[in-house]
Amino acid sequence: MKKLFPSYVRVPVIFATVFAAMEYFIDSGDHPAFIKYPMVMLFLGVFLFLLIAIEIVTNAVDKVTYHMLTEEQKQKLAEAQSVSFSESPFMKNLMKKLTRSKEIEHDADVMLDHDYDGIKELDNVLPPWWVYLFYATIIFAFVYLLRFHVFGDYNQAQEYATEVELAQAEIEKNKSTAPDEMNVDKVTLLTDAESLAKGKEIFTNACVACHKADGGGQIGPNLTDEYWINGGGIKNVFKTISEGGREGKGMVPWKSNIKPSDIQKVASYVLSLQGSKPAGAKPVEAEAKLWVEEGAAAPADAKATATDSTKVAEKK
Repeated sequence: MKKLFPSYVRVPVIFATVFAAMEYFIDSGDHPAFIKYPMVMLFLGVFLFLLIAIEIVTNAVDKVTYHMLTEEQKQKLAEAQSVSFSESPFMKNLMKKLTRSKEIEHDADVMLDHDYDGIKELDNVLPPWWVYLFYATIIFAFVYLLRFHVFGDYNQAQEYATEVELAQAEIEKNKSTAPDEMNVDKVTLLTDAESLAKGKEIFTNACVACHKADGGGQIGPNLTDEYWINGGGIKNVFKTISEGGREGKGMVPWKSNIKPSDIQKVASYVLSLQGSKPAGAKPVEAEAKLWVEEGAAAPADAKATATDSTKVAEKK
């Protein structure tokens, strides 16, 4: 049988159409559906296999059928296949229904008496598709008039307010799945109870082995006094937790295990322990230096030089 498109065009087009439809209708968030849902990939693989198998079987059936034809039938088939698609009876009938055009032999039936310097005018009817489209616009205008001007459906201001609400809801939804963009340059000290509670939870799960539950220090240094090995302040503490402490003997970096916004909460909780003076706190280590926030006065008994809080150094 004659096919409009060859198989090497037909198979990719059908597969791409199904693939695009699945990506459109399946909600897979930021990842393609075939990656997030392995079953989708399996389905696409089976579907492609079936498409190729159907083409192979169809081609084989056509060849077997062709060899069963008589010479006369083969000749008729060759003549039918030599006709282009635009000249096929199906296409001709379709165009005739869409345009209601008359054959050139019947021009005399629609010829008008108008004659402009030998130019004749034909009284052809309007194409049905154009007429039906015109009727559709009239129906649409009538429905629109009744809906918005008679029954008083929503106006432009209400539509705008609704769209703004939907956009705001989409923004809030995206915030929950957006990449964490917190870094050492943006970090600020958090003081609200919810953030500190979350920071304490993470600290309890990840930090107590080295710093004790009260932050007094064990393997790691004391986090409750004014002395810091890699600098105090929210930026330094954030950087130390994220990047790690002293190379070879300091704290390991946690950025691959804790997301930046949670590191901010942990750093804020650590700084909330300042001055708590837990029992059995670890003494100040030799490498530690007194940290004084910019603009704050150093303690009278301070033996170490204050450090500029704007300098982001390595942390504990």
